[in-house]
Amino acid sequence: MRVLMLGWEFPPHISGGLGTACHGLVHAMNRLNTDVIFMLPQTIEPLAAAEAGDSVQGRRAAQAVEFRRAAARAARVRMKVVPAVVPNPYGLTTPWPDVPLAAGTAPGRDVLRSGGASPAHLRVVGTGAPGGYDGDLLRKVQAYALRCARLAALEDFDVVHAHDWIAFPAGQAIAARRHKPLVVHVHATEFDRSGMHVQRAIYDIERQAMHAADRVVCVSQRTARMLIEGYGVPAQKISVVYNGIEADGHEPPAAAPRKQTKLVLFLGRLTMQKGPEYFLRAAVRVLERREDVRFLVAGWGDLGPHLLDLAMGMGLHNKMRFCGFLRGDDVDRAYRMADVYVMPSVSEPFGLAALEALRNGTPVVLSYSSGVAEVLHRGVLKADFWDVDRLASHILAVLRYPEVAQGLRREGAEELKSLTWDRAAAQCLTVYRSLVARSAAGTVGVN
Repeated sequence: MRVLMLGWEFPPHISGGLGTACHGLVHAMNRLNTDVIFMLPQTIEPLAAAEAGDSVQGRRAAQAVEFRRAAARAARVRMKVVPAVVPNPYGLTTPWPDVPLAAGTAPGRDVLRSGGASPAHLRVVGTGAPGGYDGDLLRKVQAYALRCARLAALEDFDVVHAHDWIAFPAGQAIAARRHKPLVVHVHATEFDRSGMHVQRAIYDIERQAMHAADRVVCVSQRTARMLIEGYGVPAQKISVVYNGIEADGHEPPAAAPRKQTKLVLFLGRLTMQKGPEYFLRAAVRVLERREDVRFLVAGWGDLGPHLLDLAMGMGLHNKMRFCGFLRGDDVDRAYRMADVYVMPSVSEPFGLAALEALRNGTPVVLSYSSGVAEVLHRGVLKADFWDVDRLASHILAVLRYPEVAQGLRREGAEELKSLTWDRAAAQCLTVYRSLVARSAAGTVGVN
């Protein structure tokens, strides 16, 4: 099986869960002897930036060069650089790029995550740098689709698999030109990202792709309901494939050492979708009952300035720290520093961060409004995102009672055993084989 896969981020260039999901899925497919060509809309900054003394641009350029070298060293891996026409829609900017998370560690530092051996059958097309939403984004997405279609004419593959809306038009263009089955993979919808303020142009791209696709894969039953009710996708056309987690090399500590001051972590984009304001309100409730607690907010986003002001107004300035966007080893370090991780998402299609926290032995409190709540049962505590009193009670239970924290670690580790990327990849391969068989029979495109 040969798969042409399209996304808009892939490690080491990553701003959130989509890149992590693509990385895990592709590596698992490699283990299942599936060839993957991954097309990525990014740009390589020239090494001249480093020679000119631009530390940020130079660091990115050096990272990109090392990434290409690592790929070239791997068996059966070919790198092909494609000039960018699409920026990262979220960006990676943080107001504190040099604030250390721990001694000698800068949370904003670029980290190359090679993960040891390179995948056996992966070819990455394009590598690069972040950008952000701008008024020209939709035109760039369409231009990227045409460029991908031209490049795909040189490749041999059986099925097209496109991740999220930026890649959907490219997937449609390639599948139409090459008469191949199309899978669109929905990690989040415009309703998740924007709530009631949906950007119609993006919604239209999503809806058109879902109806044009031969199969729609999504990350939770919660998202499947959204596709049926919000986009009119037939239920029989949808496959739910839950995300997984790579546990290799991440042995959680048996028990966290007792500390005089407790640390509660929020890690995610500072956007309405992730519910950071509810984290702040729960923090106030916790501090009303005990004072030996500190709060760490890791991430950045459009709500960042508002949340800084809100924290000051709530009297949290001496109790809460905003450390900006974290990458690589700093993410695992943050989880292991924390006594509890809180994910109070308002609308979370899945929520990979909860699995990352459990992998690091960190007890988790999460929102019912998340896809991951469908697969985590015994190893987490749950509350409605708006119920800040219950969120605070769960946090305090973990902090006060070591047996509760240890029980969550034990049960969470047990639940992770079945949430693997190999399982997710096997489910995707089942979808591929079905579509290829239908294609051979001449029934692909008959929805």
